[in-house]
Amino acid sequence: MSRKGVARAWCRRWAIALGCIVHTLACAFGLAASVTAFTIVKFAGAIYLIYLGVQLIFAKPAAAKTSDKPSEATRVRAAPKSLQQIFTQGFVTNVLNPKVVLFFVSFIPQFVAVDSAHKTLAFLALGFVFGLVSTFWNTFVAWIAGSVTQRFSGKPSVKLWLDKVVGSAFVRRTGHQAGDFTQVIEFFRDVFI
Repeated sequence: MSRKGVARAWCRRWAIALGCIVHTLACAFGLAASVTAFTIVKFAGAIYLIYLGVQLIFAKPAAAKTSDKPSEATRVRAAPKSLQQIFTQGFVTNVLNPKVVLFFVSFIPQFVAVDSAHKTLAFLALGFVFGLVSTFWNTFVAWIAGSVTQRFSGKPSVKLWLDKVVGSAFVRRTGHQAGDFTQVIEFFRDVFI
């Protein structure tokens, strides 16, 4: 992996760790138990997932500069993403991921004694441990992803195809994540009416 790739991977890992801290604080102070808060995160996450998917699907292709075949295409990028953009995207993706919220709400409380006088401290400690472990796991995943990326870096048509497949999966998955449209209408009716 290149120096820039390593910096980007570290940036993304710390963004995810910070997202885990947000989930830990929400759990420790009872915010994660709110059905309204969970539903808002769920739908905001779905909207963000659609945004990311559409970006991948509809990015404009252009002729590849290093291609042997003139028909091969690659993505046109105005400029590479800055570390701040990478950090922000990783953080927002983690915070708006309802599966992470569900994990923190359903799994971590099992390790906190009901009669404990220090429940908040226990949640914070467990959240810190989870963030640390996930940072190590994300390091491994980034290493694997970097290796795969290097292998296919000379084949822009493969990257173009992968981006379209992943973007389509994001948009398709959103329907499963957010549920049907009637749930959205019922949620807003219950909250605002």
